[in-house]
Amino acid sequence: MIIVRYGEIGLKSPQTRRVMEQRLVENIKTVVGGKPIRRERGRIYVESGSREDAERVARVFGVVSTSVAVKTTSDAETLISDAVIQAKKVIDEETKFAVRARRKGSHPYKSMEIAGMIGAEIKDATGAAVDLTNPDVTIHVEIRDKAAYIFHEIISGVGGMPLGTQGRVVALVSGGIDSPVAAWMMMKRGVEIVALFMDCRPLVDDRTIDRAMDAVRVLSKWTNKPVKTIVAPYGEALMEFLKYGDHKLGCVLCKRLMLRVAEKVAESEGALGVVTGDSLGQVASQTLQNMNTIETGVDLPVFRPLIGMDKTEIISLARTVGSYETSVQPANCCLGPPLHPETGATVSKVKHAEDVLDMDVLVKETLENLKTLEVYHVEG
Repeated sequence: MIIVRYGEIGLKSPQTRRVMEQRLVENIKTVVGGKPIRRERGRIYVESGSREDAERVARVFGVVSTSVAVKTTSDAETLISDAVIQAKKVIDEETKFAVRARRKGSHPYKSMEIAGMIGAEIKDATGAAVDLTNPDVTIHVEIRDKAAYIFHEIISGVGGMPLGTQGRVVALVSGGIDSPVAAWMMMKRGVEIVALFMDCRPLVDDRTIDRAMDAVRVLSKWTNKPVKTIVAPYGEALMEFLKYGDHKLGCVLCKRLMLRVAEKVAESEGALGVVTGDSLGQVASQTLQNMNTIETGVDLPVFRPLIGMDKTEIISLARTVGSYETSVQPANCCLGPPLHPETGATVSKVKHAEDVLDMDVLVKETLENLKTLEVYHVEG
């Protein structure tokens, strides 16, 4: 038996909680296959004794923790006997241990009382010492009405909200360190993503798209299903930017076109916003003034989950996500910013440049050649 615990879902209104619990159960099913699952308030139970299943479930967004447990009854004699049997599997005379009990419902004993009785029997059976402050092993007993569950390990979960409960967004994914992390952070809050990769070929080689697809595959490990991915051919438009006289505006013009393409993709996909990996002040195009000017090119919300994070924090999260090793692979994904990039672009100056470049045509041509993929991680 796997005990699945969730957090903030339990704080929602009854109607919202039911919807989110049901979605969480559906998402867990994609991990454990046809194994039976049942719900109780505050808990979900999976009929599996596999630690591997427990670890997989812990990676489902919305899950706070999991434990592989043995189910028994709340009858004191039976519970104590079964707890001793389970404890002897992980405790010997060299082990310091503690027993923690919690209850839901009415029982002829208090939580501290049953914990003390179980602890005394385990001590007699194993010769182990009790240490409530710094135990080597903690035997947990969770009593819920007529049932009880015994376990000794709590596997931390990813937390967040069940994927698919908060709508959909288009995530610009380049394959670099930042963008997969930004997409993952939205997924953690229950948002489904459609990945959009701006393909700069022939100005770059195939390593760029390969790295980006690998990053999306990492994200698909967290969804346990394919991630819809749209590839937008961007090389021709980028060459036009490079020809433009005011090279300082290159980064801003590039980002504005990306957002305009992303907005059109979002409209066709029923998405409610666009996600980018921008972090304030990290590179030339990510000053507050530039981001404000870039965003005026679209009407949909632009979400920037990394906005207040520094690079060290983002790298740490990338390691958690599992995308870091992929993102640091060599790939010439950018021709490089201008020597002196504009850090305070104004809307009027950018619109003048877009008129000269005929930006509407560049956007239209990019949208006419989109390619749609289903990207999925395959174990091994």
